[in-house]
Amino acid sequence: MRTNVSVLVAAIYLLTACDSPSAFDGETDYRNVVFIFADDLGYGDLSCYGSDSIDTPYLDALAEKGVRFTNFYSTSPICSPSRAGLLTGQYPIRNGIGPVFFPPSKGGLDPKTFSMADMFKELGYATACIGKWHLGHVKPYHPWHHGFDYFFGLRYSNDMDWPRPWQPDYVPENPLALYRDTMVVDQPVYQPTLTQRYTTEAIQFMAKNREKPFFLYLPHTFPHEPLFTSAEFAGTSKYGLYGDVVQELDKSVGDLLQALKDLDLEEETIVVFSSDNGARQVRQRWGEREPCGSNGILRGRKQTTFEGGIRVPTIAYGKEYFEGGRVDHRPAIMCDWLPTFASITDFTLPQDLELNGENLLTLAENTERDFFFYRIDKLNAIRSGQWKLKLANPQKARGEPMPHDEDLLFDLDQDPGEQHNLAADHPEIVRKLKDKMEAFASSIAPLPKIQK
Repeated sequence: MRTNVSVLVAAIYLLTACDSPSAFDGETDYRNVVFIFADDLGYGDLSCYGSDSIDTPYLDALAEKGVRFTNFYSTSPICSPSRAGLLTGQYPIRNGIGPVFFPPSKGGLDPKTFSMADMFKELGYATACIGKWHLGHVKPYHPWHHGFDYFFGLRYSNDMDWPRPWQPDYVPENPLALYRDTMVVDQPVYQPTLTQRYTTEAIQFMAKNREKPFFLYLPHTFPHEPLFTSAEFAGTSKYGLYGDVVQELDKSVGDLLQALKDLDLEEETIVVFSSDNGARQVRQRWGEREPCGSNGILRGRKQTTFEGGIRVPTIAYGKEYFEGGRVDHRPAIMCDWLPTFASITDFTLPQDLELNGENLLTLAENTERDFFFYRIDKLNAIRSGQWKLKLANPQKARGEPMPHDEDLLFDLDQDPGEQHNLAADHPEIVRKLKDKMEAFASSIAPLPKIQK
């Protein structure tokens, strides 16, 4: 049974109470930051983004008082590089992050790379990663080498080293484990209660550190497959098991917001909710053919650089910064969060740090930006203002799940679903965008060795 949030917060408060003054005493502009990152959640999976079969009242309420973004992009359509882009403020290819890390992988995000958690740690924040890490599971690449004081979660995706229904004889060499820092808590991990356990750990972290600023990075395991939900949410949605899982994630957000309110930290905390990439859409590997996520009107899915793979739901709330129930249509990208939080906390970023993001607080409404998208380690697409160019990518090229033999040009202002290829009508725009792609690739060369 789910723990009563207010009772849990009160109990932790009594156990950790101290006489030190609150960090928020009027002498600092520091804000707590809670960044919630769903895994494979589609653009159309929340009520406030158009779903009529999944109820997300807590995220809807967050959007009603905060800001809901309609053109927010992940830096990649797959797990590991999308997380690298968020935490570093750079395109992941610049740090050698291309393919997804698997249990046999030996690589990871270089510990020398400046991260969002490094920034908060330098500011004196308590920092925690609670959830799925997936930026290197061997020792040199663990979260505490990237600015995190505390880790509770899985080191990679929940389908890795896990029994496979389509391979009855498969036996994992090292069953998936839940860790608290380096200590194994549960192996093989019992996944139906993962969302609840992450939520409880997150609330405990916030309560324990309520007297100082904190950065909580909460990258959830779900709705990545295989799907699991607690008994409390089983059968509660109109969208099958996937909907049940998303509704439990929504309740987790509600519990976190209630905890912040109980701790009297609601007005001192910025909360962001987003997804690492688009939805898979159909449960292909786990035996069922029921829907597995919706990207709404967007074309494509996870693993592709169509909009359905890279445009993600994003909601932010923070008093004085993200409020008013606004809908923000400006194109933005995960790389923007690091410079935005640096601005809010008045942190001076390293002079040699070459970011690919902008401060969302000062970004003009009519700014025409260029975004570059890789699939694995190949530059594949660009969005420049209203235009999106996706290069020809036949099926034989790196296993593209949605192959096409010609360059595709879309006017996203008029055609967000990418249904009308305008390349033949605007060859000059195709050439201009290809020139931009070539110039960008040259500007970041030579690239570091791709980590595998």
